[in-house]
Amino acid sequence: MLEAVELTKHFKQHKAVQAINVYLKRGEIVGLLGPNGAGKSTAIGMISSLITPTTGEVYFQKKDVLKNPQVLRKKLGVVPQEIALYDDLTAKENLEFFGRIQKMKNPELKEKIQEVLEQIGLQDQGKKLVKHFSGGMKRRLNIGAALLHEPEILIMDEPTVGIDPQSRNYILETVKRLNQEKQMTILYTSHYMEEVEYLCDRIYIMDRGSIIASGTKKEIKNILSADQMIQVKMERENEEFIQILQSQPIIARVEMKDHQVTIVVPKEVNLIAKLFKWAEETKANILGVEIQSPTLEDVFLHLTGRALRN
Repeated sequence: MLEAVELTKHFKQHKAVQAINVYLKRGEIVGLLGPNGAGKSTAIGMISSLITPTTGEVYFQKKDVLKNPQVLRKKLGVVPQEIALYDDLTAKENLEFFGRIQKMKNPELKEKIQEVLEQIGLQDQGKKLVKHFSGGMKRRLNIGAALLHEPEILIMDEPTVGIDPQSRNYILETVKRLNQEKQMTILYTSHYMEEVEYLCDRIYIMDRGSIIASGTKKEIKNILSADQMIQVKMERENEEFIQILQSQPIIARVEMKDHQVTIVVPKEVNLIAKLFKWAEETKANILGVEIQSPTLEDVFLHLTGRALRN
């Protein structure tokens, strides 16, 4: 349905996006996961025809979007990372403004405004000035503005940044509902791996301007399928114990955070007895040990050497 081929964007000496390939099938939710500064916003700016790429192509239903952006824009809704609303207008007036941009006219526009307000849970707030809205309400209205013309594709750029957990959950459920009830195709960018894991059928992981992994959640986690994660809860940090772990060739990774040590080793390695032996030698007090399956965060750390939110 929508395909980006070898998209690249350079800003003077800065290579923001480097030859990425992304595609969306009709009716799926695709996640673009990566830390702040990975190039996600620039990538979706090019995919949505709002930013001209340095090189590369974008196709919507096999038509060249760069030569004729209108073939995509009529079918596309974009929810930007920055809230794009007028504080001195009411919710209804904001939606009317964006509806007029889409060349919608009454009575269709008035009916659609009411429908959208219900979709985003603001049906009783239509006459309220946006400057009196909470951050979560503004985020929801931002989504509503993108839904007015009933787009076939919705691109959402980190729509839950800086809002309370209740509003965040409401937005996630709204995204899920739009996809299930209207078969809307959605490209969802985030640096919250739990959001992408909950929502998305397929995932692209992006870092430093490049796609470093892609596939279904299962396929991406299988990158670490030969490994196991061992979580060791400590009474307190013990540098000597950590140094012993780091010196073992069989251990792929050691990370200490909040009195908990994360160890990655091949699945066939039985490390438990040795852990307690090393702990006894270094007088490290182990409170508990748990073996876990890899998460998306673990895969990202494995591929990049840094945590998702760094």
